[in-house]
Amino acid sequence: MAPWPGWRRSTRCPMRFSSALKRLCGKIYAEPPDSKEKDSLDGKRIIHTCWTLFLVAKGRVLQMEDDLVISFQLLMCVLEFCIRRSPPSLLLQPYKTATNRLVQPMTRTSRRNHSKGKPRSPEVNLHLLETLCKENECSVDEVKNVCLTSFSIFMESMGLSDTEELPEVSELSSQYEELYLKSKDFDARLFLDHDETLQMSTIDFAQLERTPKKNQLGDEPVVIPPQTPVRAAMNSIQQLRVVLASASDAPSEVLSAYFKNCTVDPTQEITQRVRRLGEHFSQRFAQAMGQRCMEIGSQRFTLGTRLYYRVMESMLKSEERRLSVQNFSKLLNDSAFHTSLLACALEVVTATYRGTGGFGVAVETDLSFPWILDVFQLVAYDFYKVIESFIKAEPSLSRDMIKHLEHCEHLVMESIAWRGDSPLFELLHQAREEGPGEQAEPPATLNQPLQHNHTAADLYLSPLRPSNRMSPGAEAQAIPTPHYPTQAPRHPRSTSLSLFYKKVYRLAYLRLNMMCSRLLTSHPELEPVMWTLFQHTLQHEYELMRDRHLDQLMMSAMYAICKVKNIDLRFKTIVTAYKNLPNTNQETFKRVLIRDGQYDSIIVFYNLVFMQRLKTNILQYASPRPPTLSPIPNIPCSPYKYPNSPRKVPGSNNVYISPLKSSRMSPSVITPRSRILVSIGESFGISSSDKFSKINQMVSSSDWTLKRGYDGGSAPKPLKRLRFDMDGQDEADGSKPSGKSTLIQKLAEMTSTRTRIQEQKLKEDANSVKREEP
Repeated sequence: MAPWPGWRRSTRCPMRFSSALKRLCGKIYAEPPDSKEKDSLDGKRIIHTCWTLFLVAKGRVLQMEDDLVISFQLLMCVLEFCIRRSPPSLLLQPYKTATNRLVQPMTRTSRRNHSKGKPRSPEVNLHLLETLCKENECSVDEVKNVCLTSFSIFMESMGLSDTEELPEVSELSSQYEELYLKSKDFDARLFLDHDETLQMSTIDFAQLERTPKKNQLGDEPVVIPPQTPVRAAMNSIQQLRVVLASASDAPSEVLSAYFKNCTVDPTQEITQRVRRLGEHFSQRFAQAMGQRCMEIGSQRFTLGTRLYYRVMESMLKSEERRLSVQNFSKLLNDSAFHTSLLACALEVVTATYRGTGGFGVAVETDLSFPWILDVFQLVAYDFYKVIESFIKAEPSLSRDMIKHLEHCEHLVMESIAWRGDSPLFELLHQAREEGPGEQAEPPATLNQPLQHNHTAADLYLSPLRPSNRMSPGAEAQAIPTPHYPTQAPRHPRSTSLSLFYKKVYRLAYLRLNMMCSRLLTSHPELEPVMWTLFQHTLQHEYELMRDRHLDQLMMSAMYAICKVKNIDLRFKTIVTAYKNLPNTNQETFKRVLIRDGQYDSIIVFYNLVFMQRLKTNILQYASPRPPTLSPIPNIPCSPYKYPNSPRKVPGSNNVYISPLKSSRMSPSVITPRSRILVSIGESFGISSSDKFSKINQMVSSSDWTLKRGYDGGSAPKPLKRLRFDMDGQDEADGSKPSGKSTLIQKLAEMTSTRTRIQEQKLKEDANSVKREEP
């Protein structure tokens, strides 16, 4: 039976570190720790002691044990402790030489909290610790800080600070046993025993990472070390620290000059805000990671502050070149701008330390976005305004980090900005009161290219809402804005709101297009109709987005149009396809706000909310004169410049990657007729022959558990199940066909689909033969 997804996530972190420990010990000790020879008992004892001590320390020190970086730094401290107490005959160079250096007390590198009573400084072989950090490419200062603020306190609590020998494994195991029983998690000690229940499928990295070059006869193939998550995170951190090495955590001379050129000097307010937010950030970081990690939070805030000032200076230089002015008093005295810019810088730092999952999406932890918005009590709508300008102003951002920030922007647009207390609804209400000509974004502009010539100053200084500090008329006079031909004086349209809706429309259409390409290839005419209803809902019924998700309205619009057009598309089919989209969550369709804090499934939302609000509009699509179709949004490439030139593969001398050229079968150019040849609709995840074998087994089996789970094999996630998953209910109108009729209908649909595919393929083959005849 395949492990359930939550198990995979929970075992991933300790599995990585057990592998890292084995690899490190292989470079430190002369005898391999997993050797079966008799004289390797000392080596085995050392590695088991080191691993168990690390598990106990991680459980006691870290409140959030998924943090790869701090856990790895803690592992460095444990290794230094164990190496100093290991027999010199077992050690390899350079560790053997490093242990000959004197052990000395470690001094605090930070000036914070000097006056508070602290435990005595731990005795550490600094040369050995520096050697470990150098060999593993991690920051010496950060490891020293972890050792001083966390590991030393833990060792004193265990009574191990003054011991000159390794502690007994049995004693450490009893300590870990308490943590294991308290957490009710798996026993991580089994990783060193190669327990089959905790092992996942392994890959020969040497074969995977072999460089595909033509070697000379007799040459050994070049092998690239595997890019493990820990190594990738360490490399990203090192790159960030190099970029910020020359930066200061205080305004530079150039920034200070900009501040002094302002009508109202913002220097004091900026520094006070940074200090206040820094203290709050460190406290919230310690609450998430553990109270002993407050100093680590302070260090990361310092990196974020350096990036904040660096990007601010770059933005102001760009604005000076664009506008030929040096007085940015209004922008530099805007608190929302500064808080958003600092939050974005800190999101870059925290995401760098978390590491990325390979597609620009950072590893999920308690510090994941939008954690930083909650820490600063920052409005998501204000935060979105700075993202694009931040990326343009900081050229050193990696491709993964740019994609991560773009992912954060999507999260804001699809749900976070639509929270109940968001000022976005008040802005939309004001735009509606101005009349049809002052909509957030007129549909007529959807098919026009999206311009990216705006800056953070344009977005933060554009007319937003009546201000308590300045009247709308005075604000409009203070900011140069384009003049629109109107008969009556109106407030200028908000640049930030217009751009926000442009991006929301394009994101919404992309999601709808992906769903239609998976479900409605035989009905391409329905996509523009669905988009028209979807766009109408976002424009005129935006209150439906309050405390809800963009995709909830999309799925409801799809079902509504299919219902009124008599197309058999069920909600179960819709959500099945939705689960296969990238960056989606089952909670989106399993937990939808109905009213007053009550939540239910997407079906209940459609019946009680969506359909009731839009019934009149939906029925118009079945009339002889349906509503005019909305223009299809012009979908540009990402505004964030990715390198398109060939890029060198890290660690290789002769391998380059170029952008993939379009081919005849590219999804962007294939026709609806040829599309069916490369995709059979819903992705089963297994071959067709295996699929139909499972169907036959399901039909002949009396085990209804097998019949319900024929399409997967893995255990479901522990989320609330929709009604149609439990008793066969699939229609939004409340019909409940029996399990047997549902099964027969499913088989009939699959048979019909296969027949249609075969007929289409025969037609295509016949047409190709005719074209080939002379």
